Amino acid sequence: MAFHEIRFPANISFGSLGGPERLTEIVTLANGFEERNTPWAHSRRRYDAGFGLRSLADVDQLLAFFEARRGQLHAFRWKDWSDYKSCASAERPSPTDQRIGTGDGVTRRFQLTKTYLSGDETYTRPIAKPVAGTVIVAVATDPQAEGTDFSVDATTGTVTFTVAPDIGTAVTAGFEFDVPVRFDADRVQTSVAAFNAGDLPNVPVIEVRL
Repeated sequence: MAFHEIRFPANISFGSLGGPERLTEIVTLANGFEERNTPWAHSRRRYDAGFGLRSLADVDQLLAFFEARRGQLHAFRWKDWSDYKSCASAERPSPTDQRIGTGDGVTRRFQLTKTYLSGDETYTRPIAKPVAGTVIVAVATDPQAEGTDFSVDATTGTVTFTVAPDIGTAVTAGFEFDVPVRFDADRVQTSVAAFNAGDLPNVPVIEVRL
């Protein structure tokens, strides 16, 4: 299998249904109390691309994309329209959106991440598939120039500085990103008659670990 650095048609994913999934193991004790645990450090996202199909032209795009990925065999990029920025959905990314590290005078490579905050709790999500050309970076709130001060590997989500940031400086970034996914079935069933009648095919898509 391989990862294809190509995005699923965004006009179809725009209408898809889906979001993050967690795995929680729950044991109910004899006294009625519960013990809850999870083997997953990170959530996993699932989508149904069938909800985004609006025309027979969309079906053509889907079938071509499905065949080129050989069904479940090859993974690809997916734009989750509900969560694809380093900032709030209605805002534009800025170079101080997400803190991705602290300078130590030696480290030059930093992984893009997105932190979700609710109350006193946070969850930090690794970002492995940023959209090329959208990553903006700052060190101690000072914007850096891509190609001069830093470079970005859009296939892994790593930022590499020409010179290591100074000790104690905040390294921050703003960006757009895709979700690495694959099809979760080896077949797509649809028909012109069913589609015209409003019967949409089920096209499951699932996030992959990289």
